[in-house]
Parts: sequence; C-alpha cells; structure tokens
Amino acid sequence: MLAGVLAGVIVLLAGIWLGGHPSALPPLLRGSAFERTRSQPVTEQALNLLTTRFFRPLDRAKLIDLGLAGMVDGLDDPYSRYLDPSAYQARERGPDEQLVGIGITVKAEPKGLQVVDVLEHSPAQGAGLTTGDVIVKVGATSLAGRDEAFGADLIRGPAGTPVTLTVVRDGTEHVIKATRAQTEVPVVTGRILDYHRVRVGYLRFTNFSEDSGEDLRAKTQTVLHDGAEALVLDLRGNGGGLIREAITVASIFIAHGTIMSAVERGEGRRVYDAHGDAIAAHIPLVVLVDHGTASSAEIVTAALQDHGRAKVVGVRTHGKGVFQLTLPLSNGGALDISIGEFFTPDGRNLGPGGGDGAGVAPNVDVPESASKDEALSVAERTVAEEVKPRQGQG
Repeated sequence: MLAGVLAGVIVLLAGIWLGGHPSALPPLLRGSAFERTRSQPVTEQALNLLTTRFFRPLDRAKLIDLGLAGMVDGLDDPYSRYLDPSAYQARERGPDEQLVGIGITVKAEPKGLQVVDVLEHSPAQGAGLTTGDVIVKVGATSLAGRDEAFGADLIRGPAGTPVTLTVVRDGTEHVIKATRAQTEVPVVTGRILDYHRVRVGYLRFTNFSEDSGEDLRAKTQTVLHDGAEALVLDLRGNGGGLIREAITVASIFIAHGTIMSAVERGEGRRVYDAHGDAIAAHIPLVVLVDHGTASSAEIVTAALQDHGRAKVVGVRTHGKGVFQLTLPLSNGGALDISIGEFFTPDGRNLGPGGGDGAGVAPNVDVPESASKDEALSVAERTVAEEVKPRQGQG
C-alpha cells in the first residue's frame, strides 16, 4: 500500500515538474499535444499525459485515487484519510448485518490492531484475547500499516465461521482461533458495587453515539435511586463519537460553565457550555480511563477534571486534540479530514502539540500492567475515600 501511495505522489510531482519545464520534454512531446494541455490544471495535465503517452495502458480512476491518497498522507495527520468511492459507499451503507465479529474494540498501531476492550462473554474472551494484545495477522494477511477498517473487515464474517488471529503479547507471538458470533455491545451499563460498605454506582459507557448521553443520564439516575453514594464512570476503551453527545454527558455532572471550545481554520472560537440539570455536585465521582480513551471521551474526562468535579484514575488517555469532517468528492469518494482543534475548559489542547504530553494525565496512576479488575479496584477505593469523611461527620 505504501508503494502505491508513493507512486501516486511521484505521479503528481512529475506532473508539476513537467508543467513548469516543457523544455525538458523530448521534441515529440513538445508539440501540439502538450500545448493543448498546458492551460489545464497541472494535475489534469499529468493525468492526460500519463494516460495517453505512458507505454502501458493506465487506469485513470486508479491514478486519481493514488494521487488523492498521497496528498492526504502527506498531511502527516493520523486522523485524516482519503476514502475511495468503494470505501466511502461501504461506510455510508454501514456494516453488513449478515457479518459478525468476535466482540473486541481495536485501534490501529504500526504493527497491526491493538485490542483496547474485550466484551464479556464474547468469542474473543473465550478464545483468550486480552486488552493490550496486538493482532498482527488475520489468517495469512498482515495488518501492519493498515487502518481499523481493513482489519475489522477481515475479522468479521458469517456467524459460526472460524477466524485465526496471530497476536503479539509481551513480545511473543500467539495463534488464537475464535468463532464469529453475534455480540451486542451495550452503550451503557450500570450496577451497584459494595466497596467496604460504601455503595458505589458503576457506570460503563462505550461510545458517544446518537442519544447515548440521555441513556447515560437515565442509568445514572437509576444507580442513584438504588442507593449509590458515589459514582465511577468507566470510559476505558471508549474511542469517542459525536461531540454533541460529549456535551450532554459532561452536563450530567457539571451544572454550569464551559465544557470545551473549538477552533476551525478561519473561524472564531466556539464555546460549548453545560446544559444544566446536573446531578448533585456533592456526589463523589471518579472517571476511569486508559490509553483507548479518546476524542469525545477525552473531552468529558478533561472537563470533569478541569472543573474539579471528578478525579481521573488510570493511565494517560490517547491524546486526540482534533476533530474531523467528511467532505464528499465528485468521483464518488470523500476526504475525511481534520478541520479543527478542541480545547478543555482550562484551554488545553489534548493533541501532541498541546504541551505537557498528549491526552489527559490521571490524578491517580494505575500501572499499565494492571488488569481491568485491578484498575477498577483503584477507582472504587479512590471514590469511596471521598464518601467516608462525610459518613464520619454525621
């Protein structure tokens, strides 16, 4: 794939160079054919010359795709990408409901796909996959340098069929076989945990999809009605989603003030404030995060931290400080590109250039080697300590 991208860039650069250096062309090419194209945009010139003069037949649409992918790759932004017509149409259609997975959430890394969450009672959990594993192959196909969509498409398939994964764990390769099955990932779950006689409301929130904020509000009210004295909001593995849902979620716990601000090129700063109608401010709250906590999940985490409304427990979050917009193109593809940056209430950008390192730094660190249950225990202990002093004041 990299070779293809580089080829596309070379094609475009060659067109630019030749457009400004006609004397470098052989006499045969300095004639009327070149004169007819010199008034056209340079990329159009390059395409015309390549498709009519190159010694082998070329696919014009493929050249366009390579060139566009090369331009976007040259932005050096991991969140911007070019979607060719088939990829864009597939995304607009949504996933094929006849294809199912194995119950994992992943994110791309150079060697493949890192597992950031494993659904309970899923085929992945039954096969022994754990958070932190890096899937480097699906069957015989390497995932090195590929995005999440490429790997996910390989992992998905008809229910009941097997899939073989090569996984790197602690530097050692393992081959894991799982059977695909329909798995439901609830956006919100909640229950009461008893931590040394303190009733802790545990809220697991997996993504910021349409209306998910109101679902979380309802679940929060349920655990409070069931006697929760403190709350743990678990955003581990939550890769984000809709920004408007981030504002809704933060507003469950923050009554007034700024949740985030955003700046787009050539535009003034837009400030997003809390909606009001928050739960009681005296209810202790901890946000549990990991490196898979990203985007809208980081917006919520940073807002709660900046307002002093919650302590953050875990490891430093992913560090995504930009947001994207998908812009359709006339060839049927689209540019999915970063168009702006967002900032926390204290004015921090969470991207690598925002200072103090990318992401949200926790108030209470948990070793990256800790299990999910161990990290949750730290969160329970942290939030329970906020309750005990008030119990003693009674």
